[in-house]
Amino acid sequence: MSISQRPAWAGTKPPRLSEHSPGFQEWIGQGWESRDVPAPVSPEAAAAAAEHRARLSEAMPGETVVLRAGDLKSRNGDADYGFRADSDFVWATGCQAEGAVLVMTPTGRGHDATLYLPPPARPGEKDFYASVAHGELWVGPSAGLDAWSSALGLAVEPVVDLVAPAASEDVARVVSDLRMIKDAWEIGQLREAIAATVGGFEAVAAEVPRAVAENLGERWLQGTFDRHARTFGNGPGYATIVGSGPHAPILHWVRCDGPVLPHQALLLDMGVEANSLYTADVTRTIPVAGGFTPQQRAVHDLVEASHRAGMAAVRPGLPWSEAHFASMEVLAQGLSDWGLLPVSVDEALAPEGQQHRRFMVCSVGHHLGLDVHDCGASSDERYRDGDLEAGMVLTVEPGLYFHAHDATVPPELRGIGVRLEDDLLVTATGHEVLSDALPIDAAGLERWAAAAATAPQGPGR
Repeated sequence: MSISQRPAWAGTKPPRLSEHSPGFQEWIGQGWESRDVPAPVSPEAAAAAAEHRARLSEAMPGETVVLRAGDLKSRNGDADYGFRADSDFVWATGCQAEGAVLVMTPTGRGHDATLYLPPPARPGEKDFYASVAHGELWVGPSAGLDAWSSALGLAVEPVVDLVAPAASEDVARVVSDLRMIKDAWEIGQLREAIAATVGGFEAVAAEVPRAVAENLGERWLQGTFDRHARTFGNGPGYATIVGSGPHAPILHWVRCDGPVLPHQALLLDMGVEANSLYTADVTRTIPVAGGFTPQQRAVHDLVEASHRAGMAAVRPGLPWSEAHFASMEVLAQGLSDWGLLPVSVDEALAPEGQQHRRFMVCSVGHHLGLDVHDCGASSDERYRDGDLEAGMVLTVEPGLYFHAHDATVPPELRGIGVRLEDDLLVTATGHEVLSDALPIDAAGLERWAAAAATAPQGPGR
């Protein structure tokens, strides 16, 4: 640019940038080609959501139902967390759009459902360039309301037209109860999530030798799984747990900021969330050095026996709590045999005792689905005290956690933490272990980990 071509303000303080400049506003709205963007939902997901709404309508006759997807939440400054839609809303709509609201209004024949959505801000509108949340210059091309309506078979209106209705206060509990029974599509989504999770375990096991040799630590293994989950699903279904040695007994060790110790057991609690948002939840404890030490093996064997007892108690008609008690009986007896209980097994298992829970404080399982701890709004009568039914999906996850600073534990056991967790589908006659592609016995895990560490790595690993 020559001196004569320089702008008039050159050599002085430049003018402030302004989105109100007439020239900018006129030019930014012109010259854009139209794009036809389909709604990001499969016909199968839409059909499943329609069936879910029918079940919800039947369960809440005469009551207004309102379910909200939720809004972006601030992380810090002007940065937001990644948006994840509310699970009840996704179950009933198949939609994952931020700011969306489903309203089901009672009629004489059931309910009329309307989905309210923030329309995408397209060329010619100020929000096209001014709205960080909905402007297509910021978030990319988005499906319009007509596309969503066609894909979901729902009436769809702009969310600004929504008038606050008087909604039932019982919606969360009712939806949570309904979500306990998974339909065939949901079970298929969970199978996909679990299969991807198994691949993630293989990818992590393959990186263990490098994590040790190059002192990359737990974070490297956490990142390995999280990258796999993002590649083969929506991402991790919950904060990935990678606990080496003394970190393994810490139930929710999500910091993952320690080293991977070469002769310690490594606890991996990981799950891929499918693009539909259904998640797996699997845990294995593997030896880093190729084989468990005698003490690690003894703890793992006891946890395995407890795990098998708990899984055997998963079948329709049995109380939900039966798996917990079956697992705990095995753990309490084993701990007593090792001299780690201050009372008898019977005294420990009594409601007023529970001393064995020093080494296993949590429940042995939970429902699984759109949430890793699914159906949490259900009543205790339905969740904890109810019977298992075909179509339920749950985890069984006993463990033993001997903390490094627990003075009641012999030194040779301190710092050992072992958990086994599988995802089970309750069937008409018993159960199916959906995560059975991974071994649960100590010898099988030793062989599996060794094979994963030496297998060639490809894009599916």
